[in-house]
Amino acid sequence: MSEFPRLTRNPNVMTGKVCIRGMRITVEMILGQLADGVTIDELLNDYSILVREDILEAIRYGSWLASGREVDLAEAS
Repeated sequence: MSEFPRLTRNPNVMTGKVCIRGMRITVEMILGQLADGVTIDELLNDYSILVREDILEAIRYGSWLASGREVDLAEAS
């Protein structure tokens, strides 16, 4: 979906969890790390394939989910 262009979902990748750009890095993992006190800069250092916009979009998606609205995501290839 255009609101979350960096996020994808594929039933064959990470059991269909929402991932960043088709990679095996889930939004759940990113939000969990942030909740545990890991900073955005630490995540960027630990996962060099991520960029700041990926993490910010994961946060926006978490906020979207908390609002109770649903959104369709593009399937990763």
